[in-house]
Amino acid sequence: MKPIRSIAFVINSGKSGAVGLGRELVAAARAKGVRLKQTTRFLLPRGFLHGCDACCVIGGDGTLLGVVREAALEKVPLIGVNCGSLGFLTPFSPEEARSEFDGLLAGSFRVDYRAMLECRVAGGRPNLALNDVLIKDRVTSRLVHLEVFADGELVTDYFSDGLIFATATGSTAYNLSAGGPIIHPEANVIAMTPICPHTLTNRSIIFRDTVKLRVINRSNGARLLVGIDGHGELRAATGEWVDISIARVRLPLAQRKGYSHFAVTRSKLKWSGGAAERK
Repeated sequence: MKPIRSIAFVINSGKSGAVGLGRELVAAARAKGVRLKQTTRFLLPRGFLHGCDACCVIGGDGTLLGVVREAALEKVPLIGVNCGSLGFLTPFSPEEARSEFDGLLAGSFRVDYRAMLECRVAGGRPNLALNDVLIKDRVTSRLVHLEVFADGELVTDYFSDGLIFATATGSTAYNLSAGGPIIHPEANVIAMTPICPHTLTNRSIIFRDTVKLRVINRSNGARLLVGIDGHGELRAATGEWVDISIARVRLPLAQRKGYSHFAVTRSKLKWSGGAAERK
């Protein structure tokens, strides 16, 4: 990659150590003559990343998810530094960020382009999700009735606590907790996973990247919550529909050149076995 000449810092001040680390990395960028801007808001206003070569997000996966829309629209790579717990989307630890930051500024990283979901409720404005779109009752975990169509063809109707629509990147988030599959991030698919389905034969379904999904709220008198990556929240009244598809834009995510998805998965999910024992 080309050297970074302009960088934005998004720092989650609620994460332990994030503010102090932010000061160190900002100072390192200034010492290299890199133009910079910084904020502690991680639901970024439109245009905040315009003109930036990269954005360094210091926090956790939730912090990074608040930045993905702007990063995707402005085509700005995100450098995620994990000051949280699991950190699938924020691959650099604070120690790695300190030791490797000069190299990152010099362009020593690769960029993965991650698929995102586009979601509209009843023909409204589009919303972007990197991980998932969640449809459930907005108040309680009561059973909801959802009718699902793929390219205009009925898939089935679900009686469940809700539905999760996940990208390959988001397959290790809520989708995994609900019993859905782990999907390699380069697979351009959508996983649909029911939450506590009333019919035990309802399981995850994997759709191709060109599919156009429509979910109709058939629950009597229920106004459903449509969650976008755990940040944005929309509503769908009885009879209204939610359209979901793979978005045209992708998220550029910075990774170290030796990044291995399976090594990260083994570490984060604490897998064990022969490969781990040989190390």
